[in-house]
Amino acid sequence: MRRVLRVQTKAFDASAEIAALGLGAETGALVTFTGLCRDDGGTLAALEIEGYSEMAEAEIGRVAAEAERRWPLDAILVIHRTGMIAAGEAIVLVATASAHRGEAFDAAEFLMDYLKTRAPFWKKAHRRDGSAGDWVAAKEDDEAAVARWVSSKPTAL
Repeated sequence: MRRVLRVQTKAFDASAEIAALGLGAETGALVTFTGLCRDDGGTLAALEIEGYSEMAEAEIGRVAAEAERRWPLDAILVIHRTGMIAAGEAIVLVATASAHRGEAFDAAEFLMDYLKTRAPFWKKAHRRDGSAGDWVAAKEDDEAAVARWVSSKPTAL
């Protein structure tokens, strides 16, 4: 099982990160998700993402370990950026690899649901007109998405 978990300010190359996993012939499925900074109807210039890297990496590690307990995975890759991220730039990369697609899809969705709602990151909108918006909170839909994992299998989360 390969596990790569990083919090960083610099942009990442998703293809290079995935290639670096060095997946073997035992892997039958690789699911990737790249979360991008939306421009919010043309009004958003950037998101400012703050987080204490060590705490965030520890929390991501805890959730990755839960994914490993739930599904037979060959690899987990999670990269989450902090700092000022312009509209159109990548914020997060999640990749899961498994022998079968179902496990890889489920694990990737599980990881993203927890990242959206529980990882210790704070996001502040910066508008194109120069104003700073509010801190962004998890949406009701995000909370509902994560709730289904709690009821699907016993967990320490």
